[in-house]
Amino acid sequence: METRPGVGRKVDGRLEQRTGKRDRPSQPGTMQASVGLAETLAPFAFGVERQYRREVPRLILLNKPFGVLCQFSADGSDKPTLARYVAVPGVYPAGRLDTDSEGLLLLTDDGQLQARIADPRFKLPKTYLVQVEGSPDPEALAALRRGVQLKDGMTRPAEAELIPAPALWPRDPPVRFRKTVPDSWLRLTIREGKNRQVRRMTAAAGHPTLRLVRWAVGDWTLDGLAPGEWRDVAS
Repeated sequence: METRPGVGRKVDGRLEQRTGKRDRPSQPGTMQASVGLAETLAPFAFGVERQYRREVPRLILLNKPFGVLCQFSADGSDKPTLARYVAVPGVYPAGRLDTDSEGLLLLTDDGQLQARIADPRFKLPKTYLVQVEGSPDPEALAALRRGVQLKDGMTRPAEAELIPAPALWPRDPPVRFRKTVPDSWLRLTIREGKNRQVRRMTAAAGHPTLRLVRWAVGDWTLDGLAPGEWRDVAS
């Protein structure tokens, strides 16, 4: 039977277009199979999302008191540890602060963040308030700024300046002074992490350290924290 353009004819109850192409019926079970596959994959996709979704790292600022070990386990020592002050599971120090030093210590539960803070390759500045014997002259300050020679190599250039005595908490036990020798305060910023570096730097410049307080690491500071206090901050 002839068909008019654009009209077509019925074949087996379906409309055949003049092009000769027929509307193909859906194969039995096609829709059900698609729905079933989606339902099957949904739990897997949710599991992958949960597996790769990262929690926001926790970062804690602690004002470590003098005489406290920079670790959570005593390992046979009779000195107090970080566990006395920070009862938070799963966090570890990002970098170290000597037992006889005070001030800012960062703790985190994220290994990558810990490495970025502690690894000298990232050159994160660390600022210290340092009480030293004597009165450093311009030559001593210049030596600290350009770098001093230590047994394990030359230190990188640092920022060093004389400052008025800062308004800090009293140290326990108190600093032992020599009555015949004056003392001064420095603000010293370094970007590396040699063992006991600040103390060795000031000694090499002729002014042994009496008291050492780390005030800042990068943009994080000790401001508002008393000894033994800590707070969470955004990482």
